[in-house]
Amino acid sequence: MDLEFLLVDWLGKPLWMWLAFVGIVITLLTLDLGVLHRDNREIGVRESLVMSAGYITLGLAFGAWVWWYLGAESGMNYLTGFVVEKTLAMDNVFVIAMIFSFFAVPRAYQHRVLFWGILGVIVLRAIMIGFGAAIVSEFSWVLYVFAAFLILTGIKMLAFEEKPRSIGDNPLLKMFRKRFNVTDELHGQRFLVKLPHPTTGKLVWFATPLFMALVLIEIADVIFAVDSVPAIFAITTDPFIVYTSNIFAILGLRALYFALAAIVDRFHYLKTALAVLLIFIGGKVFVADLIGLEKFPPTLSLVITLLILASGVAYSLWRTRKPAIDHLA
Repeated sequence: MDLEFLLVDWLGKPLWMWLAFVGIVITLLTLDLGVLHRDNREIGVRESLVMSAGYITLGLAFGAWVWWYLGAESGMNYLTGFVVEKTLAMDNVFVIAMIFSFFAVPRAYQHRVLFWGILGVIVLRAIMIGFGAAIVSEFSWVLYVFAAFLILTGIKMLAFEEKPRSIGDNPLLKMFRKRFNVTDELHGQRFLVKLPHPTTGKLVWFATPLFMALVLIEIADVIFAVDSVPAIFAITTDPFIVYTSNIFAILGLRALYFALAAIVDRFHYLKTALAVLLIFIGGKVFVADLIGLEKFPPTLSLVITLLILASGVAYSLWRTRKPAIDHLA
């Protein structure tokens, strides 16, 4: 059997590398929903942490392979992208928790919604990253637009405190409720259910709150991708590194959600660290040009990224620590 087609270059890498990565992702998702979580049940903090540790280990192991096979620079870029995307994606936890709370989705069904949400993210990120890679390869100056956008976004996050908006005020949600049949009650784990129409009495399809939560989570990811995709392109323009680091970071976030949702208030100052990180990632594109470098050193970029995020996490945990209780003798 002729397997030469596997060596064909696709987006800068042999086709077999892309197929191997897709195979890994499909295997992980099949194992997750088809074996480990066939039954709807509540996922506890302990299980969430164990699952997340497993996904992080796999993501780092893949990064080690990238380092070994593609070289130290590619490895550094993958790890930086993985860390940045993982941290930026953590911001999703705040929004996802609000969505689940608004639709009163039981914890037993939340994993199912997040699983199908991840499938949508994999496809949407592929489209956005493919589109971004095509633009950057054709118009290299677009990188400076991405960089400027990241800097402005970071400054805005630092200068203006974003007020939380009610999920019920979302215009897309209002439009969906107006144009489609939507039920206010859950129907088990089903996303769609056939019910009698209130006017005609005929059986028609209704979207359940579970489906509405899924739609809003997908929309939220597209919004967050507006920040994360330019951020990773400011680190590297290699589509393979960009996509694999993105997907591995997001895969683990679903597992980590159930632990983070319980302590999300303790990471209040992480948003400040994210703002500084976005400014740094955008700024290093211009700094490299100013000092005559082809690109900012990947090792230095990774070290600074880790320092910024570690500082944000440490400061958040310190500021939100419980006050000591004085015991009277």
